Amino acid sequence: MKQDPEPSMGLLLDRAERLSYRNLYETGLLEDIVPFWMKHGVDRQYGGVFTCLDRTGKVIDTDKAVWQQGRFAWLLGELANAYPDHDPAEREQWLEVAERILGFLEHHGTDDRDGHMWFHLTQEGRPIRKRRYAFSESFAAIAYAEVAKALNEPKYAERAIDLFHRFIERSRKQDTLSQKFTNTRPTKSIGYPMIAVATAQELRDSIGFEEANDWIDESIDQIVRYHVKPELCCVMETVGIEGEVIDHFDGRTLNPGHAIEAAWFLMQEGLYRDDQKLAELGTQMFDWMWDRGWDREYGGLLYFTDLDGHPVQEYWHDMKFWWPQNETIIAALMAYVVTGDQHYAECHQQAHDWAYRHFPDPQDGEWFGYLDRTGRVTSTAKGNYWKGPFHLPRMQLTCCRLLDSLSERSEVSE
Repeated sequence: MKQDPEPSMGLLLDRAERLSYRNLYETGLLEDIVPFWMKHGVDRQYGGVFTCLDRTGKVIDTDKAVWQQGRFAWLLGELANAYPDHDPAEREQWLEVAERILGFLEHHGTDDRDGHMWFHLTQEGRPIRKRRYAFSESFAAIAYAEVAKALNEPKYAERAIDLFHRFIERSRKQDTLSQKFTNTRPTKSIGYPMIAVATAQELRDSIGFEEANDWIDESIDQIVRYHVKPELCCVMETVGIEGEVIDHFDGRTLNPGHAIEAAWFLMQEGLYRDDQKLAELGTQMFDWMWDRGWDREYGGLLYFTDLDGHPVQEYWHDMKFWWPQNETIIAALMAYVVTGDQHYAECHQQAHDWAYRHFPDPQDGEWFGYLDRTGRVTSTAKGNYWKGPFHLPRMQLTCCRLLDSLSERSEVSE
């Protein structure tokens, strides 16, 4: 989130609570998470970032996921823009590493035969595989855009827009790679429209992307038309081509964390546009998926649940991954900003307390990523192709901004 939204009137976290949360988030971001990855993850030989790290930060696999390259470069550019008065030497290092990552992507990230980005590379940048989706392009787009803003570099802005269009084109044409599924029972996923919203929001803020609102409108329309089901009090992850519920394992499987992430993207857009109806739709989506995903026995957000309460096919369905907790913390606090309803402050505290009790590693820093249902650590890895420096630092930075907006509104009303 980049804007400083004006919260609705209502009960506010008191000053001591706001400062306590903010200090914890910002200190964790600048003194733990970012230094951990700058120290252990940066490949100073070939460029790019390693994300396969053990508990102490030791590299345990030198292969690189392309989407993680974009995510870390975005974070470093975002930090440089968010903290213009930060220590100049450290800020310069952020931007130097970000540019080296962009250079690595420029030389190795794209298949010249079709213009599509790879998913998995060797340390040196030799391609291993692609995936059917185009999220490598979307995260590279926000990386180029954020660094363009930090360095006032037009060529990076142009590249960001080109990558955004490639993301859109490839996401709409799923026949560009060999298909995993047949034409029997075709589906739609919420992943594409929600990431289109978030990517366009980022480009709008960083480089003034003129097409952003049109793409955001179209993508929100898809989310609402196909995936938001008021009659079921649910946000569906996967639906049929016309938005119909598919009464099979894949169709009934819900991903509460993913839907909650989409919810705060919509809340954010509502705050940006001063559109209370849109912001409240996001809070409604949060309500539904909190009810369906929050583990009332052990705490934390479950990974998968079933629409009708049936057993879930995926065997990790009841695990607690780091990123759904991150998205829930953001969404609950943002819902509080939108509504001023103390209920959401309590949801934020509940999600925050559970996550901070179980995920942070007080010995070696950063967070563990994978817990069992009770909160026991199941893997001591700090990163892999999926977990890297993105969801957690984005949560910390976004929550700092939300808390600042609450403090500003509180000062005005006092």
